[in-house]
Amino acid sequence: MADGQQAPYGLTEPGLWVERVGAQVFARGVPALFLDRDGTINVDTDYPSDPAGIVLRPQILPAIAAANRIGIPVVVVTNQSGIARGYFGWSTFAAVNGRVLDLLRAQGVFVDLVLACAYHEAGTGSLGIADHPMRKPNPGMLVEAAKRLDLDLPQSLIVGDKLADMQAGQRAGLAQGWLVDGEASARSGFAIRRLGDQDDLDGLVAAIENLGRGAGS
Repeated sequence: MADGQQAPYGLTEPGLWVERVGAQVFARGVPALFLDRDGTINVDTDYPSDPAGIVLRPQILPAIAAANRIGIPVVVVTNQSGIARGYFGWSTFAAVNGRVLDLLRAQGVFVDLVLACAYHEAGTGSLGIADHPMRKPNPGMLVEAAKRLDLDLPQSLIVGDKLADMQAGQRAGLAQGWLVDGEASARSGFAIRRLGDQDDLDGLVAAIENLGRGAGS
């Protein structure tokens, strides 16, 4: 159900949240680390709506730390159909997302931009839109982030726990994605790599560090 409160800062249109976190300045044409949220940064509890129930997935922390260290943006791109379905509103999303960011800061790692899409065919009113360009697997959130931070999308990479995350990355022109607990594969020039055990994590960190070589950091 809706919160019954005025939508908080970050809402740029009825179904799109864009929040700049911090004031880090990045070089023009820098690549980015794109991250899904639920199931990638934090444990997915099926439409997370309680800040107190948020638990980080520790395996993603070294990846964020690597991006922070080399000076490339960390961008969260998350579908939030629970809002369209009426399970909770944007104020609840803001509280949950704030908790995620606080937990990350407590671990010494930082996110630079958060985008969330609430459009979904199951929604009503202005949110009831099927196949909205901002909703993954469409690339709209990645493209919007690139406009705002002047990113080099082909050199960027994405980490997520669903095939839709990988498809969004491919459609945005990224060359590679890392699928949490998924299987490695390749499709039309887009490489999907598995993120499961420590060796996989080491490979992801190395890939992020390679991005920094051309980032002007």
